[in-house]
Amino acid sequence: MSTHDVIVVGAGLAGLRAARLLGRRGLNVRVLDAADRPGGRMATDVVDGFRCDRGFQVLNTSYPALRAAANLPALDLRAFEPGAAVRGADGRLHRFANPARRPSQAFATAFDGLFGVRDKAKLVAWTARVLGAPPSRTARLIDRSAAHDLAAAGLDGPVVERFLRPFLSGVLGESALTTSAAFVRLVWRSFALGTVAVPAEGMGALPAQLAASLPDGVLELGQRVTTVRPGVVHTADGERTARAVLVAVDPVTAGTLLPGLDVAPMHALTTYYHVTDAPPAELPLLHLDATRGPVANTVVLTRAAPGYSPDHRALISSTVVGSPIPEPDVRRELARIYGRSAADWSYLHTAEVRAALPAFRPGNPVQREVALGDGLFVAGDHRDTPSTQGALVSGRRAAEAVLAHLGTLAEVR
Repeated sequence: MSTHDVIVVGAGLAGLRAARLLGRRGLNVRVLDAADRPGGRMATDVVDGFRCDRGFQVLNTSYPALRAAANLPALDLRAFEPGAAVRGADGRLHRFANPARRPSQAFATAFDGLFGVRDKAKLVAWTARVLGAPPSRTARLIDRSAAHDLAAAGLDGPVVERFLRPFLSGVLGESALTTSAAFVRLVWRSFALGTVAVPAEGMGALPAQLAASLPDGVLELGQRVTTVRPGVVHTADGERTARAVLVAVDPVTAGTLLPGLDVAPMHALTTYYHVTDAPPAELPLLHLDATRGPVANTVVLTRAAPGYSPDHRALISSTVVGSPIPEPDVRRELARIYGRSAADWSYLHTAEVRAALPAFRPGNPVQREVALGDGLFVAGDHRDTPSTQGALVSGRRAAEAVLAHLGTLAEVR
């Protein structure tokens, strides 16, 4: 006799979403995770009372899967200002606003000198094409990289080097724009349509909310899974059996538990947190560097979410693509980007995430198979897009595949 109907390995967004959907269908589900809290790569650490997310992460309200899975009002989302501020090689800080969201700033954005009016017109035209195409059609554009896609649209030179590349590098985890055009277009669509925000209590509030929706006893933390095979899961405490096993962990761990699984390489991101009495920006606006310096983006988090700070001081989050660099170098770059001295800022914390985002290279489908056969299933952002949306969608798809598998078995019996 099987101990459970389904064992889910991993309590990240994908695993939690799948477990909730399976439980609603009356199945006996267990979720096993080695950590002491749910969330996987989405977590919030409290350092000296400050909320430091595990790297710079945000939610986008345009994600359909997020709206379906979460109670957004209960998360008390705190929004960022739509747009970005870019420090140019000319030393000026250029501000770009989404004209659809900030019509009063449309004229200033159109005639800002970071790049030409013709390039801005091309960017607007490309954005209109992205918004006009159904996501299902966009998902088929897997034969080209973002760099080739932008060049084909006439978007090259200053508009890419001074705006698109700096903006996208922190989102994609790479600055060469080798990511699939399909994913980049979907990302651009989400930024154009949605509000970018963080929960008032930190990004860890989302997985905590999903975990709280599970019945008591379903989620078992501190349970490290060592091996998986059809119908059997081994932990340090012994063997568990189930009619179906769903592995919903990060790509590296998934590849270890499921030998032969096609696993994407991972991009690293490192986020530095600083504290200061005098915030270097008035708005919760993403700041970028057009000179291709080491800092991909930086933002005064507490301008959006004051609750990230325990004492009203400003918390600044700054992200570097790749491995850590010396903190004094980061501080020097931040002083240049914000145009203010950072000498009196207090260094707080570094969040180094060596496996932050799966690479999404051209040629890969937007959705990969989640049913592996013999009652084994896999979920995670490496099966869909490397995003909150992708993780949640993969959890739903895996749950549907498990239900179909168990339904077929029931008919046989």
